[in-house]
Amino acid sequence: MRTSTINRKTGETDIELTLNIDGTGRSEIDTGVPFFDHMLTLFSKHGRFDLTVKADGDTEIDFHHTVEDTGIVLGAAFAEALGEKRGIFRYGSGDFPMDETLVRVALDISGRPFIQYDGPESVPHIGDKFNFTLVEEFLRAFAFNSLMNLHVAILYGRDPHHMAEGVFKGLARSMDDACRIDDRIADVIPSTKDVL
Repeated sequence: MRTSTINRKTGETDIELTLNIDGTGRSEIDTGVPFFDHMLTLFSKHGRFDLTVKADGDTEIDFHHTVEDTGIVLGAAFAEALGEKRGIFRYGSGDFPMDETLVRVALDISGRPFIQYDGPESVPHIGDKFNFTLVEEFLRAFAFNSLMNLHVAILYGRDPHHMAEGVFKGLARSMDDACRIDDRIADVIPSTKDVL
């Protein structure tokens, strides 16, 4: 089983997270940020990852530290659970619709962190508090701590909720594809460098 449990405590957040890459999409999420809980729940469901997250953050200030730090811990959990990355397909990509929105996600679990994010400017808050820019902050923290090359583009859309949901669902499906084991090379690291 490819699993990881990480506890991370700072002066701004206290996060406990457990990940099972080879799960069925079960989750228990409590970050103190209801919309973010919704995004992580659907990430778990659509990626077939079992995920438990308990985060206590300084949400009385805003949601930035909680969202970013959860991205850090979730990315680190994937890196730990994948280990040497033997046998994985490594790449995942696709175009993902969410009603009027279309999102493109492409990623490579390469060991070389990079993010390219293209989204609309000046998107309204989701609900009364969730700043849409936190989607990019989460993606950056996740990509750099999972050591992956991540490209996300919101090709078009109007509803901020739908745009965020398209991103998280697309990330989940692409991660599921990339993390799968290719039985043809189950004990091989998929790189000419022999390391990822």
